[in-house]
Amino acid sequence: MLRVENLTKVFPDGTVALKNVSFDVRDGEFLTVIGLSGSGKSTLLRCINRLIDPTEGRVIWNDVDITAASGKELRHIRRQIGMIFQQFNLVKRSSVMTNVLSGRLGYAHPWLSLLHQFSGQDHKRALAALERVGIGDKADNRADQLSGGQQQRVAIARALMQEPSLMLADEPVASLDPVLAHSILQYLELLNRQDGITVICSLHFLDLVHRYATRVIGLKAGELVFDGIPGELTRERFKEVYGEEAEMVTVGGQAVN
Repeated sequence: MLRVENLTKVFPDGTVALKNVSFDVRDGEFLTVIGLSGSGKSTLLRCINRLIDPTEGRVIWNDVDITAASGKELRHIRRQIGMIFQQFNLVKRSSVMTNVLSGRLGYAHPWLSLLHQFSGQDHKRALAALERVGIGDKADNRADQLSGGQQQRVAIARALMQEPSLMLADEPVASLDPVLAHSILQYLELLNRQDGITVICSLHFLDLVHRYATRVIGLKAGELVFDGIPGELTRERFKEVYGEEAEMVTVGGQAVN
């Protein structure tokens, strides 16, 4: 169980990214986070794994206060939380295998990790992760030789190396075309259903939310304005989250109006 309690984030320039946000996530859920750019989606995900420190509030995971953790305890927590980014965050000039193995750094001996030395078992695990996302034959390619969809699959394989219980995905399909978007989300859905990994994924499009989410929260100007199942997210409720911008958000190729 993940509990977000009264989470607030104010950046040094005075920007209020999150305002007193609270919600729970049950183990095994596929939770999507929707909202306009600047609504606080990315900040929320980064506060959960402490890439960003919140100004106020707490994030509790399995009765452990992530917001109070530091040092070895925080490293242990982060090891169990995979992160997938919109722009993939790969080392483009390194091989696919090297990128995937980097997901194992949290388990490696500190001195060996500096030399990027991994065991034969870790290499086998990395290849299995790549095969699971359908690109085992790309292990020796440079990351920048792959398509966008293939690079995002490398990012998923890298996150799998952490053996995560929770997967955070920050708009993982925003830079992909609709066919590739479904391909990537299907991999996340598979991990959610087969491995029981809890997924929290920010998305923009209502058709993707209805297809993949088991639950939805909506953010508007940093505040939680919707929390429910996809079936409750009608076009009118969608407009409550997106306001006038809902006219520009497509649903299966049709504008919401």
